[in-house]
Amino acid sequence: MSGPADGPGTGTSTLTAVPPPPAPAPGPGPRAGIARWATDLALGARFAVNGGRESWTRTVMTAVGVGLGVALLLLAAAIPTAHTLRGERTDARSVYNFGDAPKHGPGTIGVGEAQTTYRGRDIGGYVLAPEGGSHRALPAPPGVDRFPAPGEMWVSPALKELLDSDEGKLLRERFPYRTAGVIGKSGLSGPAELFYYAGVSQKTLERVGATYHIDHWGNSDGGSDPLSPALLLLIIVGCVVMLLPVLIFVATAARFGGERRDRRLAALRLVGADIHMTRRIASGESLFGALLGLTLGTGLFLLAREVIGGLALRDISFFSSDLRPSLPLVLAVAVAVPALAVVVTLVALRGIAIEPLGVVRNAAPKRRRLWWRLLLPLLGIGLLLPLVGRFGGDNRQAYQAAAGAVLLLIGTTALLPWLVEAVVERFGGKGSVPWQLATRRLQLSSGTAARAVSGITIAVAGALALQMLFASVESENTKSTGQDPRRAQLMVNVPVADGAQARDAFERYRATKGVRSVLGITEGYISATHADKADPSVVSENALTVADCPSLREVIRLTRCEDGDVFLVDPPYSGEPGDNFARPGAQVNLAYDDESMPDLDHKKLWTIPRSATMVETRTDPTGSQHTGIFATPGAFDIATLADPKATAMIRLDPKVPDAAEYVRNASVEFSPSLDVMQLSSTSQSDEFTAIRRGLFIGATATLLLIGASMIVTTLEQLRERKRLLSVLVAFGTRRTTLSWSVLWQTAVPVVLGLALSLAGGLALGVMLLKMVGQPLAVDWAGLGAMAGIGGGVILLVTLVSLPPLWRMMRPEGLRTE
Repeated sequence: MSGPADGPGTGTSTLTAVPPPPAPAPGPGPRAGIARWATDLALGARFAVNGGRESWTRTVMTAVGVGLGVALLLLAAAIPTAHTLRGERTDARSVYNFGDAPKHGPGTIGVGEAQTTYRGRDIGGYVLAPEGGSHRALPAPPGVDRFPAPGEMWVSPALKELLDSDEGKLLRERFPYRTAGVIGKSGLSGPAELFYYAGVSQKTLERVGATYHIDHWGNSDGGSDPLSPALLLLIIVGCVVMLLPVLIFVATAARFGGERRDRRLAALRLVGADIHMTRRIASGESLFGALLGLTLGTGLFLLAREVIGGLALRDISFFSSDLRPSLPLVLAVAVAVPALAVVVTLVALRGIAIEPLGVVRNAAPKRRRLWWRLLLPLLGIGLLLPLVGRFGGDNRQAYQAAAGAVLLLIGTTALLPWLVEAVVERFGGKGSVPWQLATRRLQLSSGTAARAVSGITIAVAGALALQMLFASVESENTKSTGQDPRRAQLMVNVPVADGAQARDAFERYRATKGVRSVLGITEGYISATHADKADPSVVSENALTVADCPSLREVIRLTRCEDGDVFLVDPPYSGEPGDNFARPGAQVNLAYDDESMPDLDHKKLWTIPRSATMVETRTDPTGSQHTGIFATPGAFDIATLADPKATAMIRLDPKVPDAAEYVRNASVEFSPSLDVMQLSSTSQSDEFTAIRRGLFIGATATLLLIGASMIVTTLEQLRERKRLLSVLVAFGTRRTTLSWSVLWQTAVPVVLGLALSLAGGLALGVMLLKMVGQPLAVDWAGLGAMAGIGGGVILLVTLVSLPPLWRMMRPEGLRTE
């Protein structure tokens, strides 16, 4: 048994009796064939099963570690299929016309989009009306067994649950329909989607702004636009960053319990096994643990499928049946994981001499070689350099970028064992007792400590590079809307037939609960009374806006305003001020025909007051600017406008909860599909938002795996040192001293790993930014966040390892068989 003062180069015997002299070492025999490999692997598997409690403990630890990694790999492999199936169901209910729309008739359907929002959750839906004949003969929407009759709706299970709950009491006022049934799986993108189909009359459909005319469901545009190179690179790097820690953890798990296994293998040398046979037997033990982990991981994946099927993360949800990996990816995982376990075991045993009298580790201490560890990141940079400024996103460049990122991140991790060894060997014998115990343990087995934090090192390096690219892509995909949510929070374009309806709509909003004030403007058009002399087919037009003084102050710059005033704003392209037909004292025409063209045959004249004054325009809360004639209600009768457009900019009372929901409920009275826009100063592209959500989900799963891997690894190391810990306690070492030593043993490699990962992450981040032509920007907040994550991991691993640490310090740990 090795004590705390053992150093490298010492032999450790596992036998108490003196064995007979060993026979002369046999010369190198012929290369083992497939049958020999199979026999020895099977023997190793038998030792893993029948080797007593120690063997089973090691096998279970390996299986748990490998199982966690396999479950995450299978989930990652299932995402492409789930995304495809989700998209197919969404396309099946599409109503967009990408060709000639069908002629109206008994077999066509009028469809209006009727989306809404409730407490931050988006609710999608269609209002449907037959354009001729009976609704019973029309094709039913996907997921519904018949076409909805006017006044009834079919809802998704999630929407039905919301409407039936106390939380959805306010939402029910927004749906004046009878619930006829529940939409099936084929009509939904996911189980948590809020969606509905509602049958309406043709008259109600006419109040919908934009409608589609279809004779079947499932129109397709033949493919979406390709992603921008920056977004594609974001996806590639995100997948690399999320999957590499999983593979490293699987490789680390295959080495659990290696020290005790190696001492057991020494006994096999006494019965005639050569070094090659012991390595094959050791590979068989690891292979069995990996296969058991593969089975466990499959079970965890199936369990996670059921759990994920009932969850929604930021409006994204999947059915459990969607999460099914493709067969090639399943076979790749099934072959790669056991093969990785065997390869890792063989590589680990190359530096160990397993002899009949015991195990000697690093009999001739050798410093870890640095050259090949530096070669990996250099090769990665070499692959990324040709893409600088020329990354376009084709398949070859995508694979090259992924390979470069993998090599750079793996190279960063490969440098960690060398760095830990180089640093800890310079620690002297000074410091507190916990510090000396920790540093001595690190000096004896720095490789084990480095492997324990390799996952977090590669994850932090990749996350930092991803953050740098993410911040750049976010700024590129985030546009300023010009809207000012401080002046108004909601905006509604109300469909009205005349000015009187616009006036009534504004009053309806003013009376709505939670509304502080309404900036209501009604816009129409006026024309000149005569056609252009140079071109008789051209009739000059201008805008006419009618609003009260408080509303006018939001769209034009006024020093004074009273009811009855009129103001003029020249368009920016006009010549001299007032150089158009709309000037003080001029007559204008209000009449328009059915095609919204000026009607000079049936003129309806209005004279602009001579008191009208020239003013300057002002950007309104929605970010728009207005020109033309601006009149107060006392100067112009709003009811005389032929085809007005009413816009309500609404200020909410922050003291009233759900004020925006009351406004949305009131809007349904004007149109079932009326869009109530929430004003925001910025907006992001839909593609970027979807990618951000996907990366957040994957990063969360990877972070959980990293935390679990470090905890399992630490517990496995404590189990290996159970007898040593008991000896230290028996000699009077306090438990708090050993607890602090565990903290330092975890902290030193993590701190060194974080320092290395920051350097590797910055290097990869700079390369990625140069590839997409973005300016270099270091995310200092991200650096601080990564440091915080490292500190949190240290604290978490230490806290979780304390209870088993205290149990291992009992005197029973000195017992042996």
